[in-house]
Amino acid sequence: MRRYSRHCIRLICVLFIGIGITSCGISKSLNNVPDISAYSLEKPERIKVSDSSYAVTNGFLNKNKQGSWELYVKGNPMQLGLATGALTQELFHKQENALLSKVDELVPSKTKQYLLRKFLAWFNRKMYLNINEDFKAEIYGLSYYASPKYQHIAEPYPRILYLHGAHDIGHALQDLALVGCSSFAAWGDKTEDGKLIIGRNLDFYAGDTFAEDKIIAFIEPEKGHPFMSVTWGGMLGVVSGMNNQGLTVTINAGKSKFPLVAKTPISLVTREILQYASTIEEAIAIAKSKEVFVSESIFVGSAKDKEVVLIEVSPKNFGVYKVENQNTLVCSNHFQSVAYVDDEKNQKHILESHSQYRYERMQELLQENPKVTPEVAVGILRNKEGLDDKEIGYGNEKALNQLLAHHGIVFKPEELLVWVSSNPYQLGEFVAYDLNTIFKEKAEKINPRQLADDTLTIAKDSFQFTKTFANYESYRVLKSTIEKTIRQEKKVDLQLFKELQKKNPNHWEGYYISGKYLYEQGYYRAALAEFNVAKTKEITTLVDQENIDLYIRKIKRKIDV
Repeated sequence: MRRYSRHCIRLICVLFIGIGITSCGISKSLNNVPDISAYSLEKPERIKVSDSSYAVTNGFLNKNKQGSWELYVKGNPMQLGLATGALTQELFHKQENALLSKVDELVPSKTKQYLLRKFLAWFNRKMYLNINEDFKAEIYGLSYYASPKYQHIAEPYPRILYLHGAHDIGHALQDLALVGCSSFAAWGDKTEDGKLIIGRNLDFYAGDTFAEDKIIAFIEPEKGHPFMSVTWGGMLGVVSGMNNQGLTVTINAGKSKFPLVAKTPISLVTREILQYASTIEEAIAIAKSKEVFVSESIFVGSAKDKEVVLIEVSPKNFGVYKVENQNTLVCSNHFQSVAYVDDEKNQKHILESHSQYRYERMQELLQENPKVTPEVAVGILRNKEGLDDKEIGYGNEKALNQLLAHHGIVFKPEELLVWVSSNPYQLGEFVAYDLNTIFKEKAEKINPRQLADDTLTIAKDSFQFTKTFANYESYRVLKSTIEKTIRQEKKVDLQLFKELQKKNPNHWEGYYISGKYLYEQGYYRAALAEFNVAKTKEITTLVDQENIDLYIRKIKRKIDV
């Protein structure tokens, strides 16, 4: 998974200047509000039960012992939005700050920030036309609790509406490489009881703060099916979830052209699927009816159909992929359906990215485990090694567990069971939830209660208590410090590079960062040595490999080797 880059910010600034944005469409977008005439806008009274528990009439929020928040709300769209906002307002502000403060970090220039805001207004000008009216009403209710800190970016409602496309926009600005997720399913004679088991990691990274406060949300809408999802403050869309019909959805980013206009955020497509579909056929029909603006694989599992499929959507194409005469299905970040066989960008992505590598690693681990259980699925999600158990360095994007995931999740749809990871990364306990019991309460006033089933908890990964893990955490901090120093054009103590490599010796990146710095300082022979060591490691992508080779060729020309 690649982070936001200055190159992308410069790109959109150039696009803005070249395009011009005096379009009336922007004004319509910024001033549009949903039809809320049928709803009461009265804010619910939030009662503080304890420092980790809050309640309103139609919902509650508890912090579980693993440190994640459990949210339960019910009602019409406005009630859902208002209750969610009231209960999660501190988490909402924290996450909004985590996302939007990235802009200040990456674009310190006020002029460029202004250009960026104008570009995003232009880019999102048609989003409101492509979103379900009920979801817009829910977002409107939620926006009452948006942070006042970011009024300069946009008014609360359009701002929060746009943030529901953060996954898609980040995906687009990084040429669809911001999110590198891994998903798999097993069933039939591949599982212990023959029932469907699905596992996935969401490697969406927007900083450590963003991943601190996961919300496991249980939503009981006035219309449609009750469902659960793993989310964060301010997010009403779905990236991983299951409804009470045993239908599951997760999303994996694909590869497509840079879009010039936002349409339906993929998380709201999957939200609609969870809320209104109970079968794969219904899920496909909903997905097919939407206009999206990035390419995405929607991994759908169904208790009723007892099967899984990939719904592969993009702005100009649509495909469905399912396996025949097999009992496993694997998905990383490239498309597999017939509709994309001749897609040049997809083929290039398979060749150049780490998607195919992770795909093969999942296949390898599934073959090594004759019978998949929820515990085995969690073990696969936590796996940190490369193909053939090769040590490829901690945090390598070729690993299934890149030690940066927002969450890992395992579903058992036919039993309505789900397990959700707790921090750090996927190494904490996987907390179990049983939708059979959670959505049974029908009282008008909902009382706070424990939602997790402690008897089904999957134990912590002992790796988090090792010296190796402590070294990796130190590596991340030191890497960030070095990169910040380089950005500020200050001198770096060369000993810090050695310390960085010592903390994570099998990761190619420590040697590459050192080599690049030494090259820029004119220490060509020392840089060459670092690049040569990097080449002995498992380099993440073909582009990274070619970049290192280019540095080596330039150095050899300079020193006549």
